[in-house]
Amino acid sequence: MNIFEDTNPKKLSDLLTLIDMGEMALPDFQRSFIWDPSATQELITSIASNYPAGSLLRVRDPNTLFAVREFEGAPKLNGKKPIYLILDGQQRLTSLYQAFYGKGEHRYFLRLGYLLDGKDFEESIFQLRAGRAAKKYSSFEQQAAELILPLEQIYGKHNSYFSWLEDVFETQEHPKEKKKALRDVHKQWIEPIEHYEFPVVTLSDRTGADAVCTIFETLNRTGVKLSVFELLTARFWPKNVNLRSLLDDAKKRYALLEEFDVDPYYILQAIFLLIPDKAPSCKKRDLLNELNSAYINSFWDPVTEGFENVLRLLYEQCGVLSPAWLSYAPMLIPAAAFWAKQEATVGIKAGATRSKLIQWIWCSIFSQAYENAPNSQAAKDFSQLNLWSSSGEEPETVKQFRFDIDQLRETTPRQRALYRGIICLILSNGPIDFFERKKITSKLLADNKIDDHHIFPYAYLETIGIPKLNRDSVLNRTLIDRKTNMSIGKKPPSLYLPAIEKEMGRETLNNIVTSHLMAETLEKMENEAFEPFIENRLEIFRQQMQRLTGKTIEKSDGKLEPR
Repeated sequence: MNIFEDTNPKKLSDLLTLIDMGEMALPDFQRSFIWDPSATQELITSIASNYPAGSLLRVRDPNTLFAVREFEGAPKLNGKKPIYLILDGQQRLTSLYQAFYGKGEHRYFLRLGYLLDGKDFEESIFQLRAGRAAKKYSSFEQQAAELILPLEQIYGKHNSYFSWLEDVFETQEHPKEKKKALRDVHKQWIEPIEHYEFPVVTLSDRTGADAVCTIFETLNRTGVKLSVFELLTARFWPKNVNLRSLLDDAKKRYALLEEFDVDPYYILQAIFLLIPDKAPSCKKRDLLNELNSAYINSFWDPVTEGFENVLRLLYEQCGVLSPAWLSYAPMLIPAAAFWAKQEATVGIKAGATRSKLIQWIWCSIFSQAYENAPNSQAAKDFSQLNLWSSSGEEPETVKQFRFDIDQLRETTPRQRALYRGIICLILSNGPIDFFERKKITSKLLADNKIDDHHIFPYAYLETIGIPKLNRDSVLNRTLIDRKTNMSIGKKPPSLYLPAIEKEMGRETLNNIVTSHLMAETLEKMENEAFEPFIENRLEIFRQQMQRLTGKTIEKSDGKLEPR
């Protein structure tokens, strides 16, 4: 029996409409949506460039073979039976639905001014968390003033770039040439999105549940996309450059390269940055067109050593004791290339260069510089770091550093990069393990199952009416071993601290608490004074961030806003 209904391309706009109408959904055994915003931006950039983004697999399901659920962000099914279930393509379709329909935790925008200035799509697209996006660009006037196009204008309820643009022309004066250029943006970048098609394989309603499960299991075992590194491995093989062998040797030589599972494509990007007499670039098309075997032979060793040394610096100076706490992996690209270029630097200058690199790392993490267009950011940072090391001006990331300390009130594990940065801030202070009373190391993290946990337990805060976002804030988190965390359970600090103090004494407990950047807060914890505890810790973080970035950070406004 032939289980295939058809294998035809389908317009992205039609697929998203089916999701919004509840006519296409997910079998409930599918995992949750897990993509980072950067992955969504990369996918949208590929679509705007009319590049292939893989095929989709769905099954017609009139008989409801499985429990079903809607895509995350889509309207509730409320008992409606979808026509199709997606078996392969959930992450891509969810990310595109949320981006083009204005759903989920992030909102996506396009800086039209950048496109008019000749920058490419990757540099022009950006995202903001939904709350911040509402403050900055919820009004049409704000969008028009800065020529910021919400991507939900392309599809979604608006479904028209031109109607949005005509409204802009009515509220903002623009010369005829600029109007024409803005209309031309549609043909070059918007039209490919509007007309984009995915190859879709549709299984017929005769496909049994056992076949669907087998297909799904197979997809999950083999669904690994071909990387640029693999493409270039094939290209350079005839030139006697075996990239796979070079990578294996480098991982044997450099332990952290292996431990952090550094993307080998990053190594090639860092090599490309070092090409002399050429504007630095990390863009895929440039590497595919211009990287050659001579550059790899020249720079492979210094660059892989650069990655190892940068990772060592992050480990020793910046609290990145495990891959789980690395805020932005693409930051490694310019840092490793910069290190490779500076490898001959010795003495006082070497120490000064190292200090500058550390300052740049902290400024990049806290300003979230790699949240958007990481490849463009990496190329720019490489150039500016080199100028700075030669007594030039500070990189923009350092020079223009600004941070609203009150962001930390709503920074939870879901804001991965900034959250990880704050955990590393704690780790860089040399916190002491509650259980063994020794400085936390990478080995201790693994051996004692030390992880980030609530200081005031989540369940306890819920009983006293503290809003969810405040309960989960990084201000209420630190690194606690599994046994200690289990002993804490749902008890407030006033109940669990005396038990800990009885075992180790007041002075030792105070030293441990202080090492976790909770100085002068023991009394507040014992009195169950959650809000004063949060205020105090926020101020401690502010002072530490000022020290590490070398920049002034304004004090908190003192408001613990319910969310």
